[in-house]
Amino acid sequence: MPRSVVLGPVGLVLVCLLAGCEGGVKGVAGASGVRDPYFPKAGNGGYDVTHYGITLDYEPKGRRLVGEAEIRARAEKDLSAFNLDLKGMKVRSVEVDGKSARFNRSGDHELTVRPREDLQGGDSFVAVVRYEGKPEVITDPDGSEEGWLPTEDGAVGLGEPTGSMAWFPGNHHPSDKASYDIVVKVPEGLEAVSVGELRKEAVRGGRAVFEWRVAEPVASYVVTVAVGEFEVRRSRAGRLPVYVAVDPVEAADSAEVLGRIPEVMEWAEDLFGPYPFSSTGAIVEREDDAGYALETQNRPVFPGAPGVDLLVHELVHQWYGNSVTPKSWRDMWLNEGFATYAEWLWDEDHGGDSVQDVFDALYEGSYFEKKAESEGVWAFPPARPPGAAQISDSPVYERGAMVLHKVRQAVGDEVFFGILRGWAAARRHGNADTGDFTAFVEKAAPDVDFSGIWDDWLYGEGKPASP
Repeated sequence: MPRSVVLGPVGLVLVCLLAGCEGGVKGVAGASGVRDPYFPKAGNGGYDVTHYGITLDYEPKGRRLVGEAEIRARAEKDLSAFNLDLKGMKVRSVEVDGKSARFNRSGDHELTVRPREDLQGGDSFVAVVRYEGKPEVITDPDGSEEGWLPTEDGAVGLGEPTGSMAWFPGNHHPSDKASYDIVVKVPEGLEAVSVGELRKEAVRGGRAVFEWRVAEPVASYVVTVAVGEFEVRRSRAGRLPVYVAVDPVEAADSAEVLGRIPEVMEWAEDLFGPYPFSSTGAIVEREDDAGYALETQNRPVFPGAPGVDLLVHELVHQWYGNSVTPKSWRDMWLNEGFATYAEWLWDEDHGGDSVQDVFDALYEGSYFEKKAESEGVWAFPPARPPGAAQISDSPVYERGAMVLHKVRQAVGDEVFFGILRGWAAARRHGNADTGDFTAFVEKAAPDVDFSGIWDDWLYGEGKPASP
């Protein structure tokens, strides 16, 4: 039986030699991180995941989770070992291509797997990890909580930026997206809501079983499982199925705004192009169960009944963030600046302040009630947050949206909205960074000099000299 041992690189080589590995170690160990500028140990090198098959059995009373993750991947080089991100949890066994594999735990969240035979670059492989335990709540550098959060009647998995490693092993960095099959078993009477489409639900041996599938590529930070008592509502937004799961405590307060999902989707598709996924909807937890909303794929999670602006923000993330996903956490403004600008556009189109009015109020300092918040917009350039604790701060959201408005001013509405639609289409289901976006804009309007916008608004320190 394989068992967990702690081995350094020399120890791994000795194990192979003692076991009679022909020729010793030929491949290399995949890196234990992708060197993200803010989360250098997030993700792993040497392979690309194409599909996750995750089976979870959760007991809310004891907060005990038993899981099995089947990870289908392609080796990008000859590998003697590779890493998976998994925080906490006891690993019972690991197999690679049907054969038991050695494994060890190191650092905060590294699970190192050594197959019996080296993996060849370009070849596909399947790793199966069986694990169990009490999933952890992770505190982010900015003080917010993610991971596996206990709720009044169950739990919710929130993954931005690294929380998904609390409940399943994987390559947890936005640069590696994959499709998912997720099976969740919970006590009868509870619901388990996840991403994609509900393929099947049944009761077996007193356990309610829910099988979810998302065929489009997903970054692991926008994968969720929400367990608890929910009122489920199914409807349509044009051709799209709408699946909404609401905690009964929040049902009455959230009904009106969630009923506007078809309206928001029609408006968004008109501006940003075809919706990139197969369904839409929302998950509404109790207000105290989660401290923030998150754009989990297909159906965002909300802490209590959302307002319409927040609904717009999280649904537009399905285009900008979930479909077009940042290459690194430095590029968060490509998510949040776009979604914030969408809020401004919604208000402009629905009798509220114009986008120009909002822009002017931010520049003049009258947008926020508190002076510190007004000055915080200029704390750093949106494309260069100073550290992991700042990737969700105001410059990423509001000043990021101001960058987009400066582009709009420079090119005019026809070209600008063509840029928004074209960007979503060109990078659909892919990854991009800030340089990719600025190059896309410059190609769309070759006669415009954007250097001042990039230098002063996107990368510049402090408040630009003029609006």
